[in-house]
Amino acid sequence: MLPSKLRGLGALLNFTQLSLFDTEPPPAPPPPAPDPVAPTPRLRGEAGASLRQVLLQGQAIPYELKRARRRSIGFTVSEEGLRVSAPKWVPLGDIDNALQQKGDWILRKLVEQRERAKRTQAARVHWGDGCSLPYLGEPLIVVLDPSMTGTRLDEGQADPQPTLATVPRRMLYLGLPQTAAPEQIRDAVQAWLQRQARQLFESRCRHFAGPLGVTMTGLRLSSAQTRWGSASADGMIRLNWRLIHFSPALIDYVVAHELAHLKEMNHSPRFWAVVRSVFPEYELARDRLKQAVLPLMDEA
Repeated sequence: MLPSKLRGLGALLNFTQLSLFDTEPPPAPPPPAPDPVAPTPRLRGEAGASLRQVLLQGQAIPYELKRARRRSIGFTVSEEGLRVSAPKWVPLGDIDNALQQKGDWILRKLVEQRERAKRTQAARVHWGDGCSLPYLGEPLIVVLDPSMTGTRLDEGQADPQPTLATVPRRMLYLGLPQTAAPEQIRDAVQAWLQRQARQLFESRCRHFAGPLGVTMTGLRLSSAQTRWGSASADGMIRLNWRLIHFSPALIDYVVAHELAHLKEMNHSPRFWAVVRSVFPEYELARDRLKQAVLPLMDEA
């Protein structure tokens, strides 16, 4: 679940990260290196990669093949599709066989990514007065108010006679004119969200660090595209500021997860026992985080 691009065992033991994308479980090592084979013909892929195609259960699946210094064949499915990383000496026939063996997993993950892409597009924010985006798992409505300065959060008032259809509405008031450019609105909201993220994340780190018996030396906000958080052996914690869109339970899971790495720099049963000691419902939160979708905020 936490792939690392760092090389070497020493680096792996001193750094972990929580990924947004699906990487298949560690595969078994391939057979010993055979005699050298002809190099794979390069197609239209990026430097060092080839674009190929495989037939899985009657479906033609394109994939990117990259030869790398590794001991086994690895598969990653992201919103961009299927990527295969294989040792330079493994013949294409062995790669095709490995793809067939992982066919069910690959097809399932591709379907999940397509569904995620649909949900992501539906969550695109169109910046303007009255636009909405998720904040702590609930809708946050942006209101432009030129009569004020700065930003102000109104948590809303609960209905005195609530029904299942009525919930308090959070309103974020911005001191901007109705004619404000979408980029200006986006930047103001993003700056506010990042301030809220730092304040909340620091509080939750303090909340979990004590019971875990660990010391966090610092917290940095991340804008990483492929991971929710990371932890270093020196006590530095990095958390993706966009976690602020999610419910407090999901935020707590990521915080507890990263702080637990300060005791166990791995994902062994001991590590998960540490997480469970402060966040017993971690399995449910982990599953929900895998399905969570961030709003697209780049459109102005």
